[in-house]
Amino acid sequence: MNIGVPREHRTDEFRVGLTPAGVQLLSAMGHTCYIERDAGLGAGFSDMDYEHAGGKVVYSAQEVCGRAMLVLKVGRPTAEEVDMLLDGAIVLGFLHLAVSPREQVDTLLKKGITTIAYELVQTENGALPVQHPLSQAAGRMTPQIAATFMQNHHGGKGILLGGVPGVPPAEVVIVGAGAFGSAAAGAFLRAGANVYVLDKDLGRLQVLDEMQGMSGRLVTMVSHAFNLGKVTRFADVLIGGVLVPGQRTPVVITREMVKRMKARSIIIDASIDQGGCVETSRPTTHRDPTFIEEHVIHYCVPNMTSVVARTATHAFNNAAWPFIQDIALRGLDAALATSPALKRGVALHKGHVVNPALAAYLGVKEVAL
Repeated sequence: MNIGVPREHRTDEFRVGLTPAGVQLLSAMGHTCYIERDAGLGAGFSDMDYEHAGGKVVYSAQEVCGRAMLVLKVGRPTAEEVDMLLDGAIVLGFLHLAVSPREQVDTLLKKGITTIAYELVQTENGALPVQHPLSQAAGRMTPQIAATFMQNHHGGKGILLGGVPGVPPAEVVIVGAGAFGSAAAGAFLRAGANVYVLDKDLGRLQVLDEMQGMSGRLVTMVSHAFNLGKVTRFADVLIGGVLVPGQRTPVVITREMVKRMKARSIIIDASIDQGGCVETSRPTTHRDPTFIEEHVIHYCVPNMTSVVARTATHAFNNAAWPFIQDIALRGLDAALATSPALKRGVALHKGHVVNPALAAYLGVKEVAL
């Protein structure tokens, strides 16, 4: 099988779809891996690293996409990349098709592309094995982001996350107790902040309370409009970590709630890659990460972990490798037949929308896979 690894061309995307170790393993199986020049540079992998692993470095995305039937990416293909893909190719990555331009989805359907969205790969118990490590990484990043933008020279109120004796720490509110929210809660607690976590799932709150509650600085609450309105009034930092796999994230923090927040407080909407859970959110970039709306600083970068590219690339490749290996060894149909988790990750297949949530969002009929 010809396997392609394009360089990510979206703004400030430094991660790469496959590590040299993955190339070495696939090459040893007899597959040919085409790597776009400088694809791994942001994650610390040189072209020579890929060549030593058995890969073939080529000089454009067109060469990669024009040769490969299996394309391994991080983010959703650009419009130009979609046009370059071979008809009937298989694309793996964090695709977020529910918030992509409709014309790109239509082109993918027209070309009979099979898309496997890492964020949709899901086990029987609801776990998201490939999404999980990136959610953890993003959660652990949030205190350093919050600490930076609370500093005066970044427009913040000059609050130290952990406070000092005689001065209280920051009040941090996290909406969503999944992998991201749990990791963020632990990281903020270690930084010394007071932390409030809200979720609709009492089971998640129970687990989080047992894991982190010994500090006495963690408060868990059921997520509904009354409690959200209450906590947003005093939050120095509000973290949005709501995820509904395959769907646009529901808006749970309204503009009215944001208006009642303290001036120069901070919102970090980590669910912006799926549309955002805060009404006033809009996507930003690492180069221009914040804007002010209703006197509140908003940080809404969709690809948060791209700036810890080496860690993030290794993390999601470790989790994605069993699925990549299965497709490469046995072919797509056989892999889907024996892996329910991988099958749930398929959004588009040979000209049809097969994910029910995506079909409902697009207003088209789902076709069973």
